[in-house]
Amino acid sequence: MLNKLLENSALYINLVQDPRKRYFYDEIDHTDKLIGIIGARGVGKTTYILDYLKNSSIPFSKKLYLSADNIGLSNSSLVDIAKEFSAKGGEILAIDEIHKYKNFEIELKQIYDMLPLKVIFSGSSAIELEHAKADLSRRAVIYRVNGLSFREFLEFKKDITLNAYSLEDILKEHSNIAFKIVNKVKPLEFWEEYLQYGYYPFYFENPKRYNIKLNETINTAIEVDIPSIFKIKYEYIINLKKLVKLICASEPFTLNIQELSNKIGIDRDTLYLYFEYLHRGKILNVIRAKSKGDNIFSKPDKVYLNNPNLNYSYCSQATVGMIRETTFTTFLKTHHELSIPKKGDFLVDEKYLFEIGGKNKSFKQIKDIPNSFVVGDDIEIGFGNKIPLWLFGFLY
Repeated sequence: MLNKLLENSALYINLVQDPRKRYFYDEIDHTDKLIGIIGARGVGKTTYILDYLKNSSIPFSKKLYLSADNIGLSNSSLVDIAKEFSAKGGEILAIDEIHKYKNFEIELKQIYDMLPLKVIFSGSSAIELEHAKADLSRRAVIYRVNGLSFREFLEFKKDITLNAYSLEDILKEHSNIAFKIVNKVKPLEFWEEYLQYGYYPFYFENPKRYNIKLNETINTAIEVDIPSIFKIKYEYIINLKKLVKLICASEPFTLNIQELSNKIGIDRDTLYLYFEYLHRGKILNVIRAKSKGDNIFSKPDKVYLNNPNLNYSYCSQATVGMIRETTFTTFLKTHHELSIPKKGDFLVDEKYLFEIGGKNKSFKQIKDIPNSFVVGDDIEIGFGNKIPLWLFGFLY
C-alpha cells in the first residue's frame, strides 16, 4: 500500500505550478517537528504544503503527501502508515484535511512521540487544538492563515511588491504610508474588485468561475468540514445555510435573536451553537462586548460574514454599511482582538476606538475620546485621525 501512496503523492506534488507566495510562506519554520496549518477552506493551505514538498531537496521516496479523506486510508491507521514510511527511510509526512480523520489528535501524538518523522498537517479553522484530545497543542506549532489581504491582492494583480504595516504604524503614519503606496498603484482603482472577488486566491486561477467556486467552497465547508468536527446531523445542515443567508440580509446593529430563531425553526441555545460553528469555520465573524467574554451562549453584539466576497455572493443587495464593517473586521481579526464598545463601532485590542463610514464621516460620535479614529471609505489618503479603509488591508 505504501508504494501506491508514494506514487499518488508524487503525482500530487508534481501538479503544483509555482504558486504566488502568500504572506505566511516565510513565517513557517520547518525546523519544528510537528507543524499545523489551520484556516478556512480555499485560502491556500494545500497549495502551500505541495509547493513546500516540491521544493524540498529530499528525494520523493522520503516525502509523503496524504489527504485524510483518501478512501485508501479507511482500513489503515495513520500511525501504521507512518511507521512503515519511517522504517523505509521516510523523512517528511504531510497530511491534508486532518479534521476528516477520526481521532487524529491521538494518532499525531503517537507519531510525534515514537517516530523521527517531520509532520505537516492542514485542517479546518474550526479545529480547536488548544482543547484537543492528547494535548496536541503542546507538541504542534500552529499557524493560522487567512485569505488574501488587499495588499496581497494588489501584488498578485499588478505583479508588484508592497510592504505590510503594523496597526500602530498605520495609526501614526497613515498619510505617509498611503502616499508611498499611491506612488506604486492606485488602490481605489482595484478596491471594488477586491471586495467582490479578491479574498480567495483561486480568483486568479479563473476569474470567470470565481462565484461558482466560492459557492462550492462554502457549501463544502458547511456540509463536510463543520459536521466532521461538531455533532450536527446531516438533516440540520440546511439550518446553517439558512442562518448564513439571514445574516447576509440583516444589518449588524439590528440583530434580532428571537426573529432569527423563529425563521430557522430552532431554539435560542441551538442558534448560539450554530453561530459558534460558523464562526470557527470562518464563515461568520461573531463579535461580543468585552464584558461578555467567550461565553458562546451569550447574545452576540454583531455578526458579520467572514469577508465581503461572501456578502456579494450571498446577498442580492449588500448594503454599503454592512460591506464596510465586514471589510474592517476581515482585516483586523487576523492579528487583533475586536469587541463592541458603548460608543463607536469597534474597540481594537481594548485600546483603539474606530468609527466606520464613508468619505464624509465625521468625529461626532467619538468626539474627545482618546485613541479614537474614523475609518473612511472612498478616500485615497487620510488626514489627522481619519484613515482610509483600504489601508487596513495592508496589515498582512
